[in-house]
Amino acid sequence: MASLCASSAIAAISAPSFLGGKKLRLNKKLSVPAGSKSAATVRAVAADPERPIWFPGSTPPEWLDGSLPGDFGFDPLGLSSDPDSLKWNVQAEIVHCRWAMLGAAGIFIPEFLTKIGILNTPSWYTAGEQEYFTDKTTLFVVELILIGWAEGRRWADIIKPGSVNTDPIFPNNKLTGTDVGYPGGLWFDPLGWGSGSPAKIKELRTKEIKNGRLAMLAVMGAWFQHIYTGTGPIDNLFAHLADPGHATIFAAFTPK
Repeated sequence: MASLCASSAIAAISAPSFLGGKKLRLNKKLSVPAGSKSAATVRAVAADPERPIWFPGSTPPEWLDGSLPGDFGFDPLGLSSDPDSLKWNVQAEIVHCRWAMLGAAGIFIPEFLTKIGILNTPSWYTAGEQEYFTDKTTLFVVELILIGWAEGRRWADIIKPGSVNTDPIFPNNKLTGTDVGYPGGLWFDPLGWGSGSPAKIKELRTKEIKNGRLAMLAVMGAWFQHIYTGTGPIDNLFAHLADPGHATIFAAFTPK
């Protein structure tokens, strides 16, 4: 994806602030006479003037040059200033986004279908208390083995991209992706969307990141919602629609 947006250094008069920042500037260098005590150059990244930034008018850090999907220049704590940290955080966010989207679907869809009478499933919050085909310890061990195997192969791909592209059971089944975190192939890209133009691929990956970030907030919201109301998000929604004047977030903090 690095070819999508070429990054180049520019000069800024002062370092970017946490909120206000400075407007983006393109390919300009501050010249200071030789020997001057004030000779200093603060380098930032030249970005597309139309590039959306998380805080309008701010200057993104130099390590976020807009080439990554979902990059809006947000890293106020500098957690990704180190290249290795950036590489790790990118993969960590992708995985968390995908798990969160699955989790959000697992929370909202069954609860909604149960609410309208199509399914009869327990609340997501109490699903772990149910009795299944085996005991909880066995389920935990099986999940640990399966997820550990999958995560081990993902880690191997991060260390050496493409090293796990061949199916260990069916050698003829090979992944087609060339970027870490986007394996492609029949199992992970059955519609072939990953073979489009670079601009189209970046657009789709940005949409995935945006939806994943929203899903992470949604799952956290559902968790807090159950703690304070004792019911799920769909029940809360229906209650609010039935009585929008009283069934609100403030009711959860009102003494009974």
